[in-house]
Amino acid sequence: MEPGDVEAVPDCTDIYYLDTGMYDTPNYGAVYVVDAERPAVIDTGIGTNREYLFDALDDLGVTPHLILPTHVHLDHAGGAGFLAERYPDATVMTHEIGVPHLVDPEQLVAGTRAAVGEQWEHYVEPKPIPEDRIEPLSGGETIDLGDRDLDVHHAPGHAPHQVIFHDRGDDVVFAGDAAGIYVPAFDELRQTSPPSTFDLDGCHEDVDTIRELDPRYVCYGHFGPREFDDALAAEYKRTLLEWVEAVRQRREALGDDEAVVAHFADHASERYVDLWGEQKARAEERLNTRGVLAYLDYIDDA
Repeated sequence: MEPGDVEAVPDCTDIYYLDTGMYDTPNYGAVYVVDAERPAVIDTGIGTNREYLFDALDDLGVTPHLILPTHVHLDHAGGAGFLAERYPDATVMTHEIGVPHLVDPEQLVAGTRAAVGEQWEHYVEPKPIPEDRIEPLSGGETIDLGDRDLDVHHAPGHAPHQVIFHDRGDDVVFAGDAAGIYVPAFDELRQTSPPSTFDLDGCHEDVDTIRELDPRYVCYGHFGPREFDDALAAEYKRTLLEWVEAVRQRREALGDDEAVVAHFADHASERYVDLWGEQKARAEERLNTRGVLAYLDYIDDA
């Protein structure tokens, strides 16, 4: 796929995904459109290339009734305010912890700027959403789309405001970042461990939640649908364990956190440098390393 392209999720009924061209990187950021009786958009991208989403909805003939960010990190919810403005009758639904950040994004923007560093050039300032347009979720709800339902499951390991949505009819889980980053070019999973609330045990529990649902497909925010099996769940849990241990060992060896961050950025996989570009590949390593370092501090203080 190329940025702006839309494809159908295989073997599903009227579920589509869009390549948003996030960070000027193809096959990195996805938004999902469920063309139900009450249509829904799941995740919204960072808002920078929102015209891609607007055009896709126009081409599909879809007017969203619901806007469903899996969590409020700006790569998933940064476009929500723009979408809500374009569709004034749509309701935004996200976890209750994230609601204040959509109403007043100032703190979220500051945290994102600090976390993503030079990648901020790819973002736009998010548009605040009036509180009366937002319905909070806590997990355990079922969202009625008319001809299908979405079950809501709290998945706080990646972020305390993350939920996943399960379409039981097509047996698809929209996972946000709960199942990691899927890289279609290599058919492999990569860790996502951003600061400041990454929690290893919580992430493993989120994977177990998906494993218990045992869907046919997992729809990744990064990137696209992938058939699910138990080996996929085990792979991501193993990836996270090995990643946290690698950062822990490098901290012990170097004794300086900035040196640890620099080490992993400097040693970003050449495959990913070639795939995503040098800036994105190295920025990804910095972000994920800082998240693990914060997690290690947290468990040391516990």
